[in-house]
Amino acid sequence: MSIEHKEIAAIREDYAKSSLSESDVLQNPIDQFKKWFAEAMTSQVTEPTAMVLSTVAENGRPSSRVVLLKDIKADGISFFTNYNSRKGQEIIQNPHVSALFFWPELQRQVRFEAEVDKLPNSDSDEYFATRPRGSQIGAIASPQSSIIADREALESRVAEVEQEMEGKEVPRPEFWGGFLLKPVRVEFWQGRSSRLHDRIVYNNENGQWTINRLAP
Repeated sequence: MSIEHKEIAAIREDYAKSSLSESDVLQNPIDQFKKWFAEAMTSQVTEPTAMVLSTVAENGRPSSRVVLLKDIKADGISFFTNYNSRKGQEIIQNPHVSALFFWPELQRQVRFEAEVDKLPNSDSDEYFATRPRGSQIGAIASPQSSIIADREALESRVAEVEQEMEGKEVPRPEFWGGFLLKPVRVEFWQGRSSRLHDRIVYNNENGQWTINRLAP
C-alpha cells in the first residue's frame, strides 16, 4: 500500500493534556526531570527510560540511536554501553551530546545538551552485576557496531562465551561501562493546543541555572 504525501501531511494531533509555566518548575533541572520522570512512571508511559542519544563523529556528521536511562544522579543522567561501539568512540572523541526523551502519553519531551564523563569503574561494576546473565554474556560476545559475517557468527561467539563462563560469575569487560551526561542546557516541552506549546529552558551560566520561556 502506497502512502501519498498529502496523507502524511494530514496526520496531526492537538495537544491539550496539560500546561507548563515558569512558576511550575523547580529551580534545578535535574530535580524537575525527576519530577516529570516520576509522573511518566506512574502514568505507565511506554519505555519511559528510552532516550534518543545523538553524538557527533570526527567528520562532523551526527548520529542518533535509542539508549536506556539507568540512573538519575545529582549532576546528571547515566547509561551504559560498549566503549568500543560507534557511540562510545564518538563520545570519547567529542564528549558533547544531546539526549531526547519523548513521552507521547503525556504530550511531553525533555531535551538535554550535555558534557559527558565516564562513570567510575565501581559504578559500572555495580550495575553490570545486576544485569541478567544473558545480557552479561552478550556484552562480552558482541563486538558492538562492528561488521560481522552473519547472525550465526554472533550466536556462535555467544555459545563460546557461555561455555567459558560456565559455573562462574561473569566479570564486567573493561570495554563496557557507563557514561554520565552532565547537562549544560535542558528544555522541558509540554504540548499545547494549536501548536502553541510551552517550552521552559534551563541554561547553566557560570555554575548557576537560569530559567526562561521560549517561543513555540
